[in-house]
Amino acid sequence: MSPPSLFDFTEARDKFTAATKSAVDIRSCKPLTNAFSHLPGNETEKKATLDQALRGVLEEQIVSPQLLLCIISCFALIYCFRKGICSATTPFLLLGDVLDCLPLDQCDKIFSFVEENVSTWKSNTFYSAGKNYLLRIMCWNLLRRLSKSQNTVFCGRIQLFLARFFPLSEKSGLNLQSQFNLDNITVFNKNEQDSTLGLQLTEVKEEGMEVEEGEMGDEDAPAPCSIPIDYNLYRKFWTLQDYFRNPVQCYDKFSWMTFLKYSDETLAVFKSFKLDDMQASKRKLEEMRTAAGDHVYFAKFLTSEKLMDLQLSDSNFRRHSLLQYLILFQYLKGQVKFKSSSCVLNDDQSLWIEDTTKLVHQLLRETPPDGDKFASMFEHILNTEENWNSWKNEGCPSFVKESCVSLRPAETKPIRPSRKRQAPEDFLGKGPDRKILMGNDELSRLWNLNPDNMEACKSDSREFMPSLEDFFEDAIEQADPSNMVEDEYKVVRNSNYGWRALRLLSRRSPHFFQPTNQQFKSLADYLENMVIKLAKELPKDLPSEEIKTSEEDDDEENGDNLLKESNDSPSIQSKAVTNSQMDEIAAKLGSQWKTLADHLEMSEKEIHVIESDSEDVELQAKMLLVAWQDREGPQATMESLVTALNSAGFSNITEGLSET
Repeated sequence: MSPPSLFDFTEARDKFTAATKSAVDIRSCKPLTNAFSHLPGNETEKKATLDQALRGVLEEQIVSPQLLLCIISCFALIYCFRKGICSATTPFLLLGDVLDCLPLDQCDKIFSFVEENVSTWKSNTFYSAGKNYLLRIMCWNLLRRLSKSQNTVFCGRIQLFLARFFPLSEKSGLNLQSQFNLDNITVFNKNEQDSTLGLQLTEVKEEGMEVEEGEMGDEDAPAPCSIPIDYNLYRKFWTLQDYFRNPVQCYDKFSWMTFLKYSDETLAVFKSFKLDDMQASKRKLEEMRTAAGDHVYFAKFLTSEKLMDLQLSDSNFRRHSLLQYLILFQYLKGQVKFKSSSCVLNDDQSLWIEDTTKLVHQLLRETPPDGDKFASMFEHILNTEENWNSWKNEGCPSFVKESCVSLRPAETKPIRPSRKRQAPEDFLGKGPDRKILMGNDELSRLWNLNPDNMEACKSDSREFMPSLEDFFEDAIEQADPSNMVEDEYKVVRNSNYGWRALRLLSRRSPHFFQPTNQQFKSLADYLENMVIKLAKELPKDLPSEEIKTSEEDDDEENGDNLLKESNDSPSIQSKAVTNSQMDEIAAKLGSQWKTLADHLEMSEKEIHVIESDSEDVELQAKMLLVAWQDREGPQATMESLVTALNSAGFSNITEGLSET
């Protein structure tokens, strides 16, 4: 008996290479299967050798100009994998090599082959964890080579293929953490000195626009923009793109004020300059259609200053801008699982968003062509997006519901005999009282002390919580300086008393939940402060009127003038500063707001932040007052603001406030 022949890698690779070329020529994979079965060696060695041969043949055909042979080789890869004569990852690795080596126009044709065989990739033979991972990497590498603005259709085809190939619950395509594409930065002219808008308006006024005969007719001429376009409008409009790129900025107060101001001005322009549904608009749409009937569109608009007047007259441009508002508002109002707890809208922001949403819908309906149809269609898309967000917040449960299979008669469990429920006669006693028996004499006695136990629980005799007057009576007496009680002997220094006092304050006193900027070193200091507040509210028979702090003594000695002013103008007493009052003060301050900032003890860093957030001096003054109000909290009263204004030399502003 002859010994088994050894496996020769070089000989086997040459035979597999010849068999692969023959299979491509005759478009049949029989030469490959025959060569695989006749070669000596184990299956692992032959699979590795065939992988090398397939890679070499495919490399030769990539260099050749015949793309059809390359596609036929891909079919051969699929057949080899199905027959089990090549490695599991070979078809995906070689297909990725083909897409990496070919130019983009030929990758388009190769990817058409991938799209047509999506059912093959989803079959049980191909679809597994390792293989679909390789296919995902292949698509991602191809997306990195494509331009989103120039190869928009090709990028969309790849995204649609991934959506068809992977199940809907695939985690890699859901954006579970609601992240934003922060790399999508809109670049525009931020230097007013380099702006050409002012020069354009001057040239138009001086020289005028001369139109040669036959160059543009009356019907073809675009409608001139009736809104004066300056650099401020240009800058504010394109600055809003940064908020659409990163909506989290809207939760910051300073950023929100800038967004609010710029949005109101932009939407006012859209509202005042309405588009007409003319025949020219319809003819323009027909011209934008190619010979094949496909619609030509652009993924990103240009930010040149020279195009601003034309863009305001373009219905597609206006629709894109308005849709960005609706998408932003949906995120700000929606419940997102991974949204930070600090990202919460206040009542004023919610009210503004609600009013602005109605205005945006109205502008969409007024934008030709087919404004009503377009607005209703996008509203339906937003409602669908709400369902999608709810599904992600719930953890992306599977859409496949398990079928309810009824149990067979042989599999039914034996029914246990149910325990008989006791009748009332079994636990009710005899006689007219119908006393309830609880199992022993003592429990029965306690249960039957009152015929209605719920009313007994509500009795006044079961109220064990003392009143504030009774509990803090000793503490108020000891807080009186005339009693001369040393600190170490006061009841507020007792830890047991302090614990019970906190529990009582949380149930009976509103001061317990009132925020304060004061810092206390110990619980006893906090309780002494609370005792002083309670003493002012308790009845007059308690010695509360004799308790005075050092601050009150200073107020009585030095505060006569303030009391007179407060009696003359009760509107500027210890009341919070309203939003309308801040608007009035900011309008009067103007560019002099930095003088007031020093008297409000604002730091240089805070002043720099206010200057960088906006260039409008009135808005900067408003931001100063808002920052001061947020820092001081309840202490930010009109009285303290008037004091700061007087010390800063703005007595004319305070006089206007006192008159109002």
